Amino acid sequence: MTEDEARNQLVERFGMNDVDRVAAFLTMVSTENSSQNLVAPSTLATIWTRHALDSAQLLFHVEQSSGRWLDIGTGGGFPGIVVALLSDHAVTMVEPRKRRAEFLQACVDRLNVANATVLTAKVEAVAGRFATISARAVASVEKLLQAAAHCATSDTRWILPRGRMGSGELAALQRDQRRVFHVEQSITDPESSILIVNTKEGRA
Repeated sequence: MTEDEARNQLVERFGMNDVDRVAAFLTMVSTENSSQNLVAPSTLATIWTRHALDSAQLLFHVEQSSGRWLDIGTGGGFPGIVVALLSDHAVTMVEPRKRRAEFLQACVDRLNVANATVLTAKVEAVAGRFATISARAVASVEKLLQAAAHCATSDTRWILPRGRMGSGELAALQRDQRRVFHVEQSITDPESSILIVNTKEGRA
């Protein structure tokens, strides 16, 4: 997939105005990346594919058009800022590293992202419950589900981009009697997956 193809997919799905705001955010990331390592420098040339579309595709796996969304370990803004820019979800981004959190807040302020909140904290310190929880390659799935369990309800959907799913991770989920899950293939990388987890009271 080329960069133009990735951007065009976003325009078709979300419209030019919102995608222009994403473009402004990507420029901020590229500029800041020389000061702190927000994304791997080797991925800047494919930032639309590797980061923008890769983040936006999480919205394809939620049924509601709005609601409270928690993004754990947002880092350089992926997927949290992209989700906030392209949707009406009230997005709370949790980032424990102070410099990265300050960068996220600067993006929120400059782009006037009214539906985004930045918390400089670990997820264990977050209060409140959320309809959707995402985390882009943060910790193991088992540890993540435990650490953020207090932020979930019986209807929460966890949307977790992963690389290749290891057999150990899948086995641990299969042993968990409280949850059901399925795996979707990433549209930006045929070797990556997106893990969708619900409680058994919810729907997979």
